[in-house]
Amino acid sequence: MDIPQVPQTGAKADAIKKNLARIKLPRGFKIGLYAIVPDARHLAVGPQGVVTFVGTRKSKVWAVTDRDKDRVADEVKEFAPSISFAIPNGVCFSKDGFLFIAEQNRVLVYPAAEFFYEGPDVAAFVVVKQGELIPPEEESYNHTSRVCRIGPDDKLYITLGQPFNVYAPEKMDLYKKSGIGGIVRMSREGKDREVFATGVRNSVGMDFNPKDKALWFTDNQVDGMGDNQPPGELNRADKAGMNFGFPYFGGGKTRTNEYKNQTPPADVTFPQVEMDAHAADLGMTFYNGRMFPQNYRGGIFSAQHGSWNRTTPVGARVMFTKLKDDGTADKTEVFADGWLTENGEYLGRPVDVAQLPDGSLLVSDDFAGAIYRIWYDGR
Repeated sequence: MDIPQVPQTGAKADAIKKNLARIKLPRGFKIGLYAIVPDARHLAVGPQGVVTFVGTRKSKVWAVTDRDKDRVADEVKEFAPSISFAIPNGVCFSKDGFLFIAEQNRVLVYPAAEFFYEGPDVAAFVVVKQGELIPPEEESYNHTSRVCRIGPDDKLYITLGQPFNVYAPEKMDLYKKSGIGGIVRMSREGKDREVFATGVRNSVGMDFNPKDKALWFTDNQVDGMGDNQPPGELNRADKAGMNFGFPYFGGGKTRTNEYKNQTPPADVTFPQVEMDAHAADLGMTFYNGRMFPQNYRGGIFSAQHGSWNRTTPVGARVMFTKLKDDGTADKTEVFADGWLTENGEYLGRPVDVAQLPDGSLLVSDDFAGAIYRIWYDGR
């Protein structure tokens, strides 16, 4: 079977490149089109640097290859077309080359995916059976994008967004037990599952700090409380069992209307960073490359998808958060923006960020259907 490739040149590529001329970056940084990838969401760069896998909120996973290493992809094609995916948003690699794909309600793993992705029938093994990641009756069109990471403990971590704006009290016991509205972890084989964190509304981005092994994650706040509240979140979990406040808090320390008369748990952990309300903070990654200046090393790059129901849209940019010596957040600033015009029109909507082996940064965009590459040339 000859798998068709996505064209990488033509009018679409030219239009995207034209829009990239509007993007503002710190001095010395450049941005370019890396690949045209329809519905591009979360990114998993292979540990050997051979191929990057791209999840979507639809039914496809893409394999992106830069064969001549000119830092522009020359091949984009569907991965494992013989497998029927259902919202395969979450893609992540183990250090030894196993690709995990977290779908809406299933998790599969692909050994040595970097080297066996060319054919239609790739080896796939079940980590979590269909219908067992969450109870099937809790499946929804809302908050279905999972993300995954392999932790320093070699366990698989998966975020499970809860399907409501704010869920009703009668859902609380079920959600705490299953990990909905939280983060679960399990062995790479899918065994010994446990709930790692609770009180999370809808996290669509996480990564481990390689220095102190703490897990950081973004969280999207409650809608319908006004343009300027509650704030978006960037959180830090340095141990299992932490509670991050939802549904008592809708974002930051802002109480939800539905639970404002109930006493929140005494052990709630508030976010390290409060982001602009409704900017939709999604994918994030720690930067451990050497291409960027020293100031960026060890910090967090995160993507803001942009608001969908705010009177004046905000977001559609890449943020940078520097850390203090003790591993907590220091300063957060805008790193790349310009995808949102002054009249509120989206030219692109960043979803995820990932680092290439050369130290440059990839940014996915599901609105434009593209992946961008940001690099530093020192000029």
